[in-house]
Amino acid sequence: MSPERFARINQMLDNRQIDLTVCLDKVHKTNNIAAVIRSADCVGIHQIHAVWPDIDMRVSGNTASGSQQWVKTIKHYRFEEAEQAFNAQNMQILTTTFSDTAVDYRDIDYTKPTAIVMGNERDGTSPEAIAAASQHILIPMIGMVQSLNVSVAAALVMYEAQRQRQLANMYGTRKLDHAYCQTMLFEQGHPVYAKACRRKQIPYPSIDEQGQIVASTEWWQRMRAPDPQALTC
Repeated sequence: MSPERFARINQMLDNRQIDLTVCLDKVHKTNNIAAVIRSADCVGIHQIHAVWPDIDMRVSGNTASGSQQWVKTIKHYRFEEAEQAFNAQNMQILTTTFSDTAVDYRDIDYTKPTAIVMGNERDGTSPEAIAAASQHILIPMIGMVQSLNVSVAAALVMYEAQRQRQLANMYGTRKLDHAYCQTMLFEQGHPVYAKACRRKQIPYPSIDEQGQIVASTEWWQRMRAPDPQALTC
């Protein structure tokens, strides 16, 4: 791994916000899902949630531009599962919907642990997400249309959260688990070795402060040994 890539990955890890997330409530279009993931990566969101009743969920790689490697998507079959995850982290749940109690999304304090729920392209947020909300939010519009594309709306809210958190100096201090950071540094800094580890079922090694692999002689011997899969072909 080059020093430049090592520094860039570490900078990303230092800025990840573990108590800020987005929940896609049955958003179906793969390009919209990918665009939200890309925006989440840009503002430093560590992982997003997706309520997806079906088994399969695809992300448009062209739109995501590799962001899915950096932002984990946690899938739920029902919104109640996502709600439990948010409550476990004491997050305020902000659901986008037009209601009598909805407020301008900019009037929210995003320095608190926050989950932002975005609805799908046709029906908006689900009744379960609306009921679970700590606060309903909306994006004011003065034109003829009633709503924005979900990925555009999500980006607006996420960047407001980033703005507030930057003013509060919430970026730049690493909050992620050390083991997770080691995994990211190895997988993204040494992808060939990481692929070989998964194929040969070898545990990941440690990464030192220069981004280099720290491993025993036995580990290197196993890495250099013939691939069992190749021998069976």
